[in-house]
Amino acid sequence: MKILILSDIHNDVENLMKFLDELKNVKFDVLICPGDLTDTLTPKGFTKEEIGKLIIEEFKVFKKKILVVPGNQDKELIKFFENEGMSLHGKGKIIGNYGFYGFGGARTPFQTSLEPGEKEIENGLKKAFNEVKKVRKKIQVTHIPPARTKIDKIFTGAHVGSEVVRKFIEEKQPLLAISAHVHEARGIDEIGKTKVINSGRFPEGYYGFVEINEEIEKIEIINLI
Repeated sequence: MKILILSDIHNDVENLMKFLDELKNVKFDVLICPGDLTDTLTPKGFTKEEIGKLIIEEFKVFKKKILVVPGNQDKELIKFFENEGMSLHGKGKIIGNYGFYGFGGARTPFQTSLEPGEKEIENGLKKAFNEVKKVRKKIQVTHIPPARTKIDKIFTGAHVGSEVVRKFIEEKQPLLAISAHVHEARGIDEIGKTKVINSGRFPEGYYGFVEINEEIEKIEIINLI
């Protein structure tokens, strides 16, 4: 299983299209977007739903399976993701021998559209996990990263991730946990046997690539610039 991770688009369709063109020779099986396709404000004349649909249509050019959780800016896109059959927001999906599960949104100081509390995240992850619990190899996808890791540290040095997300990883030990949200915390870390990754903002030229067999054979963040 080869996974491509594209995160934190934030309405930047121009750079999205430029960098997507550079990925045409990358071989992968599943494209995962851990949220924030849109932003607080949208370009004049466009709704969040229209921007989100445009981005997903660009993703579809690869003709690969797409899985998404909404970011804290993407509440208006939840139903669209569900209708497209790509949502991991409180849901699980089985692809081959792998079970993907997740939950979206993240708390911020800015009162954005999707800011679930820790209990809501916990309940959503439990529900999603139960839909893939019979599959041995699991991959967790959240917008907010796990607390107290390399991938949840903001520029001041403070950790702003979710304790619930971290605890869930500690207890369930999926092969891989994917998140986003904290742009400056692009990186890779470990919680127990689980590899965790925040691939950074794709419109800045960064994407994540993971290759898994029985174990993770390769995990890296690549800069296209």
